[in-house]
Amino acid sequence: MNDFSGAALGARFVNIGERTNVTGSAKFKKLILAGDYDAAVTVARDQVEAGAQIIDVNMDEALLDGEQAMATFLKRLAAEPDIARVPVMIDSSKWSVIEAGLKCVSGKPIVNSISMKEGQELFLKAARKVRAYGAAVVVMAFDETGQADTKQRKVDICERAYKLLVADGFPPEDIIFDPNVFAIATGIDEHRRYAIDFIEATREIRARCPHVHVSGGLSNLSFSFRGNEPVRRAMHSVFLFHAIPAGMDMGIVNAGQLDVYDEIDPELREACEDVIFDRRDDATERLITLAERYRGTDAAEEKKAAEWRGWPVGQRLSHALVKGIDAHIVEDTEEARQAFARPIEVIEGPLMDGMNVVGDLFGSGKMFLPQVVKSARVMKRAVAHLIPFIEAEKEKSGLTQGKGRVVMATVKGDVHDIGKNIVGVVLQCNGFEVIDLGVMVAWQDILQAANDNKADMIGLSGLITPSLDEMVTVAEEMQRAQMTLPLLIGGATTSKVHTALRIDPAYKGPVIHVLDASRAVGVASSLVSDTQRTPLIAATAEDYDKIRVSRERSGHSELSTLAEARANGLAFDPSGKPPPPQFPGLHHFGDWPLKDLKASIDWTPFFRAWELAGTYPAILDDPVVGESARSLFDDAQAMLDQIIAERWVTPKATVGLWRCRREGDDVLVLAGNDWTRLPFLRQQVKKREGRPNLSLADFIDPDGEDWIGGFAVGIHGMEPHLERFKQTIDDYDDILFKALGDRLAESFAEVLHAHVRNKLWDYADEHFSNAELIREKYQGIRPAPGYPACPDHSLKPILFEMLGGAPGEVSLTENYAMLPTSAVSGFYFAHRDSSYFGVARIGEDQLEEYAGRRGVDIDVAKRWLRPNLD
Repeated sequence: MNDFSGAALGARFVNIGERTNVTGSAKFKKLILAGDYDAAVTVARDQVEAGAQIIDVNMDEALLDGEQAMATFLKRLAAEPDIARVPVMIDSSKWSVIEAGLKCVSGKPIVNSISMKEGQELFLKAARKVRAYGAAVVVMAFDETGQADTKQRKVDICERAYKLLVADGFPPEDIIFDPNVFAIATGIDEHRRYAIDFIEATREIRARCPHVHVSGGLSNLSFSFRGNEPVRRAMHSVFLFHAIPAGMDMGIVNAGQLDVYDEIDPELREACEDVIFDRRDDATERLITLAERYRGTDAAEEKKAAEWRGWPVGQRLSHALVKGIDAHIVEDTEEARQAFARPIEVIEGPLMDGMNVVGDLFGSGKMFLPQVVKSARVMKRAVAHLIPFIEAEKEKSGLTQGKGRVVMATVKGDVHDIGKNIVGVVLQCNGFEVIDLGVMVAWQDILQAANDNKADMIGLSGLITPSLDEMVTVAEEMQRAQMTLPLLIGGATTSKVHTALRIDPAYKGPVIHVLDASRAVGVASSLVSDTQRTPLIAATAEDYDKIRVSRERSGHSELSTLAEARANGLAFDPSGKPPPPQFPGLHHFGDWPLKDLKASIDWTPFFRAWELAGTYPAILDDPVVGESARSLFDDAQAMLDQIIAERWVTPKATVGLWRCRREGDDVLVLAGNDWTRLPFLRQQVKKREGRPNLSLADFIDPDGEDWIGGFAVGIHGMEPHLERFKQTIDDYDDILFKALGDRLAESFAEVLHAHVRNKLWDYADEHFSNAELIREKYQGIRPAPGYPACPDHSLKPILFEMLGGAPGEVSLTENYAMLPTSAVSGFYFAHRDSSYFGVARIGEDQLEEYAGRRGVDIDVAKRWLRPNLD
């Protein structure tokens, strides 16, 4: 490939083509995944012919071997003279992929990118590697506290990086600063100055840092108007018209999709300048209104839309509900209201007809949960339009007088509600009124709401194990109040066995465990049916009696004594012990790049959250759920891109790496100046010969000093967006956003663990694909309190204290649930033999001994370890 050099910038502005980027081009990703490098090379050629002066190449895709794909593609480009005449920008979040590319290019390439997010020592180390290959480098405006958003932060970070690099011998003309182009016209006040701050910072950076270049990704700027290409082109053209004179001399932009400034419609040009320079308070609203004039659809879509839009209004309403189309629902509902004698008849007629079809299709397995939630969004918006007219007649909606009324709540101390929300939506789609009390709801409020609303049943949800005891408390209080209405139990931590053994005996009324949303409709419908209620209650009671009798007769798997289990612990192998960390102590990360997290998402649990069975990516082609999965995945990708471009959320984390020593099944940790005791549990179920009874303490050296780690990550800033979805009656986007938040938190935990293994602790030199990371091919584990190897949630306050009190700005509820809800915490063990396992059932001897080690009453220990005692 050709050189990047000062001479390459003889032109005033250098276009960087980004269509050879698997994260930015669906077409290119599809070609690379299929191994069609001939067609992929054509994409690069088309970019060069369209005016790209640098080719950006990115292979950060979970299903790819990034190193191999980068090397293969760059070698193919080098053999094409018409492409090799332009420099290449090697773009990756993984150094191993960057280095694989650097080894394959001639001339002077560009590395995209490095930053000071991990501190200046690691920053300079990466810069020296880049310089050793003779490459130029993109430096992101990012430091230890996060991404630069204001003008001053952009200037300060870039000037600091410049001084460090130049003092270390890096040629200033080989430095390309990217001060972060963020989305504007989003409706969020904090985003209003993003464009002008970039332009002003660029001017200052060029003045303070001689000989450097300034670049940026232009597509982020107009992300709020995706799908409206005329407006996006105008925004980009206007922005460059002002940013280039300020010193922006490079940018990732499609040269063929820019307009001549003077040829842009003057009204549109002025509206774009208003939002870019934040010239008026209503600039965003004015551009949104104007943009509708430029929005076009293809002819096929127009024809298809015209067909159903020509149907009678009742058919249009039913069609919209079944298909989940909300674009015209308010106007169609109003047209129907004018056609019916009373507004209630619109609900009882075409709207309920459509929802009955949805319910039938869902019940028969021909429609899946994501589609049902979209239908519910349409129904709610239609009803919301009608309610003022119904209230004006002083009548209640027929919807609220439907099959029955359900009070639902996530119990006290628990903050997770995705599953509860899904069940609520599905019940509403089937004619039930749902009163959702939210999360962390005390038993008094649950019972009060049930009485006040004359509820037909109560539904409880919970994710963490302490919620099991809260559900028992609710059942006991319902019994004390002599209530008789059914109690439905659901949530990831619950089970039919626990419901039969612990909750059902506490309440004489009906108690029914509901496995998932698809079962909730049948259970709730039976409970309000004159003919089906009694048989369901009787059958459930008989089933639970059988479970209790069976448990009494069969007993449990045989337990070893605690002494026997310890004697059969894992023998410690000193050769598998990791070295001391390169960077011990606490490390705080204030704003990890969301782009890094997108590439590391494990999508299989995302589909399970929506009750779609299958493994990603095979689920996308599944003959039964594939169509629904693909539609859901497309929606998730679109929202994820918006989350990243508009910076909806901020990932924050804290990592600690400490000296430790082992004492029996305890690990003593030197966090700060004091020793902290971490008590771990041990498996007691008898094992066959050769299988040890494991404890996490087994992975720590019993005879000498060792090291242990801890972490907490949180995805912050979700609340304003969730409130927006609530205000717009959008359950679908609410649930989608929460599910993506959980995936981002888990991805952050995975990415951070890799950072610890390869840099902070530095005991590994890995080159894993994302698929291999998901399969945990690496050395080391990160067990979390409350999960099988470490089932006691009450260890979280100890871990958090070691990490500084509020690690990653994550806090704990009284029952040890984490806030924000999209958060992960745990320990790091690095021994070669460390592995995940389940403690399972423990004996009274370990329970008593553990209570003593923790310094608590036996009843408190029982509450903490309830699932391991039943």
